[in-house]
Amino acid sequence: MKLSFVIPALNEEESINQLYQEIIDNCGQHDYEIIFIDDGSTDKTFSVMRFISEKDKQVKVIKFRKNFGKAYALHTGFERVTGDIIFTMDADLQDNPVEISNFLDKMTEGYDLVTGWKVKRRDPISKRLPSKLFNWVTSRTFKLKLNDYNCGFKAYSKALVKELDIYGEMHRYVPALADAKGFKVGQIPVHHRAREFGKSKYGIERYLRGFLDLLTVKLITKFNRSPLYLFGGIGSILTILGTILGLYLTIMKYAMGMPLYNRPALFLSILLILVGIQFFSIGLLGELIVNQTRKHTKDNAISIEEDLNFENK
Repeated sequence: MKLSFVIPALNEEESINQLYQEIIDNCGQHDYEIIFIDDGSTDKTFSVMRFISEKDKQVKVIKFRKNFGKAYALHTGFERVTGDIIFTMDADLQDNPVEISNFLDKMTEGYDLVTGWKVKRRDPISKRLPSKLFNWVTSRTFKLKLNDYNCGFKAYSKALVKELDIYGEMHRYVPALADAKGFKVGQIPVHHRAREFGKSKYGIERYLRGFLDLLTVKLITKFNRSPLYLFGGIGSILTILGTILGLYLTIMKYAMGMPLYNRPALFLSILLILVGIQFFSIGLLGELIVNQTRKHTKDNAISIEEDLNFENK
């Protein structure tokens, strides 16, 4: 069995060598490949990666011109993996490669995705508390009970990786996306280490982006097959409310002689009906394109300057 490791990194020059050594020390007898992705580092991260790849041809390196985020880095790595089991890890050494065998044992139970659960998280409370809230909200939104959606240490089957299409902050919702596609998702407790080098790359803005992507994932997992159920349902409710209000005003006019030209309720009735029809139309348009596969259009600014040790097949 061949193991693939997809590891995005941003300014982690002090961690890469140790992480590489720990991974190969814990692969056992399995074949391996390691795909390092330099997500726009401004230090010597890429130089360290390139030096390792020159010594070990199973190490492959991709460099982005600028920082495009973890989701895009993972997507790029997933396009190139050749292993049977694919691991994702953070490059900051907080994920401990000694857990690799535990992930593999869990995968043999028939899981397509096994995510880590940082039972004792070695991070400041400013990161732990928002993470707990995130996991609580996400678990209840998707009805998939996991303790740690946000753990970057995960093991995937090759079949799952080839079906994933992640962007934005959607790497946080991979378990929900996998579950929605019918893949079996599990978790194991993992040892989490304190950060020794560098500093966290995430700020408060990631929570806003994560919330917006939560809405996106909810839409594409629940209403991907029939968007008319969502938009048509909202449109029907608004149209019915507008119609009822309009009938009420009509009765008041002819039964009691009440003028309507100065009644805000009349304009509200018209607005509800028009907006309801628009929502219904959006649902119909969604039905027409629901079976279209979303294609990533790659921005010209996103170019891979270095792509080492990949061979054209």
